Amino acid sequence: MRIGIIGCGQLARMLALAGWPLGLKFSFLAEPGDTGDCVRGLGELVPMPDGFEAMAITELAEKVYTSLEKPDVITVEKESVPVDLLEALKKYCAVYPDPKAVRICQNRGCEKEFIEGVGAAMAPKIVVNTAAELKLAIEQLGFPVIVKTCEDGYDGLNQWKMDTAGDLTEFLESRDSIVESVVEKRVNFSREISLILVRAADGRTASYPATQNWHEGGILRASLAPAQDIDEGLAKQIQDLTERVLGNIDYVGVLAIECFVVDGKLLVNELAPRVHNSGHWTQQGAATSQFENHLRAIAGLPLGSTEVHGFAGMVNLLGVEVTAQTALKPNAFFHTYNKSVRPNRKVGHINIVHNDAEAMKKQLDATIAAIYSD
Repeated sequence: MRIGIIGCGQLARMLALAGWPLGLKFSFLAEPGDTGDCVRGLGELVPMPDGFEAMAITELAEKVYTSLEKPDVITVEKESVPVDLLEALKKYCAVYPDPKAVRICQNRGCEKEFIEGVGAAMAPKIVVNTAAELKLAIEQLGFPVIVKTCEDGYDGLNQWKMDTAGDLTEFLESRDSIVESVVEKRVNFSREISLILVRAADGRTASYPATQNWHEGGILRASLAPAQDIDEGLAKQIQDLTERVLGNIDYVGVLAIECFVVDGKLLVNELAPRVHNSGHWTQQGAATSQFENHLRAIAGLPLGSTEVHGFAGMVNLLGVEVTAQTALKPNAFFHTYNKSVRPNRKVGHINIVHNDAEAMKKQLDATIAAIYSD
């Protein structure tokens, strides 16, 4: 079976590495500006057809499908992909997750509407399109707030924290207009957790234990699973959220839900229709990694066990050069993405496994300190 992946970054790389032992073959669509360095040698790297901007979507879909060597299934490694192309590709093969799910997650306004529609809790929010609407939204919500563009925002990009009227004035004076954005009331959360879920085409589901995450500058720095101190009330909320989301979206593959915990209450922050950075620990920490389970789901294979033996952690390598010689330990595993180093760029990660939660957290902290000591 051949899998076509829209995108050729590190997530595509790790999907392919997980799929090779299953006998799967891969082709990757490189959009303009993509180097393809992450996936070289792992399958056919295909650039967007020349003149694709002027093509009818049906013509483009046919060319893409053919150039990807006519895959049996097409999937995505990111949400910022042309959804109209995904829809047109359904004429030729299965496309998972469904483009409708990708479209929801592409736009924060649509995403918040979906979350609200399934009855899940989230921070108060208002969608705005003009400076006047932004001012009114902040007046209604009250400071502090965070303003996020509805599209093209990830890893802290296109997000602005505002604590005072002065912050708002400075923001408005720095631009002629604003694009569609979500204004959210900033909540005082005790921690951030994520849920990594998987659903097959026949409705079978599986989920990994909740993962606790730590961010720096809006970018994930480290994760620990299973998240500690999940009491009965929070566990029930997690189960309810899982059922509400998966029960209201025609989804196949891995889906990630990022959440805040506020006074024991679970608030949804974002959805990601793909394998997720906070699930990288599953490569060594779970019976089946998120990458293999995504492939199993979209290929119609039985889902793998999500059982965790002991505890697992992950440290992102952000704009730092680390070698296997320094990263590897008896219980630490090094993953590099074959990317050049730039400030805050995700160039790899280290997974750690341990049978003791406290010792796991100490090793995570020590690893972070050693890497980011400057």
